[in-house]
Amino acid sequence: MSSNEELDKATGDKKVQKLDFIFGPFGAAVPLLFFVVWAITISVMQLSSEVALVLGAVIGLTLGLLLCKSRWEDYAQGLFDGLAQPVGVIAMVAWFYAGMFAQVLQVGGLVEGLVWIGSVTGVEGGIFVALTFLLAATFSTAVGTGYGTTVAFCTLMYPAGIAVGADPTFMFAAILAGAVFGDNLAPVSDTTIVSATTQDADVPGVVRSRFKYSIVAAVPAVILFAIFGGGGNVQVDQAAVNSVIESVNASGLMMLVPFALVLILALSGQHLLTSLTWGIISAIPIILLLNLGTFGDILSFNPDSDAVVEGALVEGLTGYFNMAILILLIVAAAHLLKLGGTMEAITKGLVKWIKHSVRKAEVSIWAIVALLNSSITINTAAEIAAAPFVKEIGSKYKIHRYRMANMLDAVTSALGYIFPWGAPVLLGWSTIQTMQGQYDWLPIVEPTAVFPFVFQGWFLFIIMLIAALTGWGLRYEGKNGKELKEKPHD
Repeated sequence: MSSNEELDKATGDKKVQKLDFIFGPFGAAVPLLFFVVWAITISVMQLSSEVALVLGAVIGLTLGLLLCKSRWEDYAQGLFDGLAQPVGVIAMVAWFYAGMFAQVLQVGGLVEGLVWIGSVTGVEGGIFVALTFLLAATFSTAVGTGYGTTVAFCTLMYPAGIAVGADPTFMFAAILAGAVFGDNLAPVSDTTIVSATTQDADVPGVVRSRFKYSIVAAVPAVILFAIFGGGGNVQVDQAAVNSVIESVNASGLMMLVPFALVLILALSGQHLLTSLTWGIISAIPIILLLNLGTFGDILSFNPDSDAVVEGALVEGLTGYFNMAILILLIVAAAHLLKLGGTMEAITKGLVKWIKHSVRKAEVSIWAIVALLNSSITINTAAEIAAAPFVKEIGSKYKIHRYRMANMLDAVTSALGYIFPWGAPVLLGWSTIQTMQGQYDWLPIVEPTAVFPFVFQGWFLFIIMLIAALTGWGLRYEGKNGKELKEKPHD
């Protein structure tokens, strides 16, 4: 035995190429299938959480071990090979930096600054709803978190909108629609990061290529919100209105400076971590010099707390810990699909239907992503589960990696904020219920009432189907990742 082989055996670095399972390729799919069924079940029971999803993934991987006919140590090594894949690690680290940046912008009062714009314009009714959509889209694009946007705007903008005659249902829908826009387009969004890294694409290139889809969906959305968003008839006194308006000011708009810096650096080709690092570094002195917050808000030490360290930087990290574990486990489950022949079997079955039609290939991608996002309530988890199928089919038909990432992310971002059982919809609903304790006149909009009116989500979902059917925006993969209008010859 050579010294290299001895080292491989000692360290477990020798990669497993194939695994055999009871029930064949279906057995290899059990870890991921169990996770999907688990996710649907806890969602229906309204028990969905990231920790619960992590447990589902762990149980699924354990079931895979019990169904493995190969040596269990080979299964374990195959699992570790999957955990070590760069795609999961890259997404995880990018999330940490994006989370810290988003929390720092929150400390600087960016939300309050955006709400202030709405308060001083004097708009009301449907125009206020349209403005809310635009501000939520701007904020979510800045901080890259649709969930954070939903909470922030349901806390501040929703009561303000009801106070000036906005329709409650359309007000809630506009907030969710704005979250869709940023979740899909923001360079620092978790779904953007996952869609790019899982398809081996760079984030700036992906964002540039998907801009047209986002805008085409946003234009009719803002018009419809302006037309139908009025008609609210909740009676409030002026004191209630003033209590909302007086809580915000313009100073937080200074946080648009680090946001613009991150956007410029990311779109100019700088690595995402470089862009986010400079965003954080530039935001902190602005916050301190303008008294938008204290250094303790950003980072502080508290020996009496369980975490010891507190502040925006810590919250930005801890907010993604569970999701970071989840992405590693799902990436590992997807790797087992490859080792067990599941991916090959599914691809062969689809290819028989697709044959030589790139249109059918893209419709298949659209349908797979839509199916998983309809089932799994946390959109990033659904995107991670769908990613290997998108890459396998797209690569076979030489579809460009930007296009694959766009198909994956647009459908994920769209459906994640539409379904009544979706995590962000329930999050916004519970936030509004909490706010009713502060404003007893605040109406509660049920998740089942809002889902038809999340216009950005529905339009983006339909636009991507049209793009798949017509080939609009389709580009093929050339040498060194070059975008080609014509499919290259084999």
